[in-house]
Amino acid sequence: MFRQLKEDIALIKERDPAARGTFEILMTYPSLRAMRSYRKANWFYRHRMFTIARMISQHARNKTGIEIHPGATIGKGLFIDHGMGVVIGETAVIGDNCLLYQGVTLGGTGKDKGKRHPTLGDNVLVGSGAKVLGPFRVGNNVKIAANAVVLSAIPDDCTAVGVPARIVKRKGEKVSEKKVTQDIDQIHIPDPVSQELCRMHIEIERMQKRIEELEKNPE
Repeated sequence: MFRQLKEDIALIKERDPAARGTFEILMTYPSLRAMRSYRKANWFYRHRMFTIARMISQHARNKTGIEIHPGATIGKGLFIDHGMGVVIGETAVIGDNCLLYQGVTLGGTGKDKGKRHPTLGDNVLVGSGAKVLGPFRVGNNVKIAANAVVLSAIPDDCTAVGVPARIVKRKGEKVSEKKVTQDIDQIHIPDPVSQELCRMHIEIERMQKRIEELEKNPE
């Protein structure tokens, strides 16, 4: 238990530049409290003591603003930055070394039984307010921009933006396990729609200038 706690604290120190020390992390970081409560709740859930598991998870939700269903499967190295409004569903699976910002939802799209929440691979970054909805897989080393709504599977090594989310980068430089902690820019991600509109605007201006020149010099 103490080894796991030390690992959690070390992870926060590594990933959050605002973390000033162990005591501050223990007393004030909701991510730490939420993950500790999740592990307890998950133990009861796996031993079929569902009500106790949900009581623990709901207590943690009230204290931290982070709701993790005790049935979710979470790998090592998950960091939830700030965390308010994060929801992780019952059949969600999260791989190793993932990063979730505030307001993220890993949810379902209906009331079907069985697998109904997403699976995140390793080294996945999900930006603030993003929603990942459905029983599909988000591949390894994927970045999902802030406020994106993901409704279908995303292959490995891709960047997705928009509503609904679309892939804007595929098969780029492979992200190492450490790079997800270094490259956490969730804002400056290219939007192909904006780029195309800008290109069209430049083309229209060029055509207007050409028309004006022809009107002045019809010959």
